[in-house]
Amino acid sequence: MTGDLPLSMWATAQQTSRAQRAGRYLAVSSAHPAKMLPAIARTAITDYTSPGDYVLDPMCGIGTTLVEAVHLGRDAVGVEYEPAWADLARGNLDHAQASGATGHGEVVCGDARHLGAHLDPALKGLIALVLTSPPYGPSVHGQVRTAPGQGVHKANYRYSTDPANLAHVGLDRLLDAMRTVLVQVAGWLRPGGVVAMTVRPWWAAGELIDLPGAMARVGKEAGLVLFERNVALLAGLRDDHLVPRASFFAMEQVRKARARGVPRLVVAHEDLLCFRLAAGAAGDPR
Repeated sequence: MTGDLPLSMWATAQQTSRAQRAGRYLAVSSAHPAKMLPAIARTAITDYTSPGDYVLDPMCGIGTTLVEAVHLGRDAVGVEYEPAWADLARGNLDHAQASGATGHGEVVCGDARHLGAHLDPALKGLIALVLTSPPYGPSVHGQVRTAPGQGVHKANYRYSTDPANLAHVGLDRLLDAMRTVLVQVAGWLRPGGVVAMTVRPWWAAGELIDLPGAMARVGKEAGLVLFERNVALLAGLRDDHLVPRASFFAMEQVRKARARGVPRLVVAHEDLLCFRLAAGAAGDPR
């Protein structure tokens, strides 16, 4: 699948997700069910940009990409479809700047498939890094609490109830939408700019959906070239073994599958797909 692509492994879960966000994000940020690990965003921004560069996240959620960018002295802009998450992303940016972040960030509520309607035209051709993560289905990780005699109570495990949200549209329509998003973001890249996506496979109806492979194909169809495919660990590294960080929801899926006699393991990494413009594409300098 990877051919001759350069590969590297990122130890991005040495701390738990909660520890990575403690004090750096508003506490209510835990309500979002599919947050990018801050260490993944930090690593990508450090590797592919320099201080003063522009970073874009067209599906920014609670603003993880933006917060990490402004803490690293970059300027960042995010687009978010859900008004509640857009408001929370703005709150997280305000918190970052109150905590000493030197970069500037802003959030626009809108659809990533129509970036021209949401972004300042002056940014055209200036974006050094597009860093984002597509939705992985309507029901994802969330919060769990237990009480004696009351079983398990789940909360905050859906993106939204809006049927137009890409989390609800099914795989084929999601891929079509992501192709449109990638075509859009390519038009805002500067020469040599990078589009990076964190993507993981997920289980649906007993089948493992290879979303990373599908997104690699979609990127090619959008006029991009995959030049790196990195492994961002969702488990900690301690000497020669992994420290599990799997959520209750992921473990529950594995337990249920094994109870049915279906062997299954927890997904312990995300693919970090890195693209550049294809030669001759609009915006490519060659």
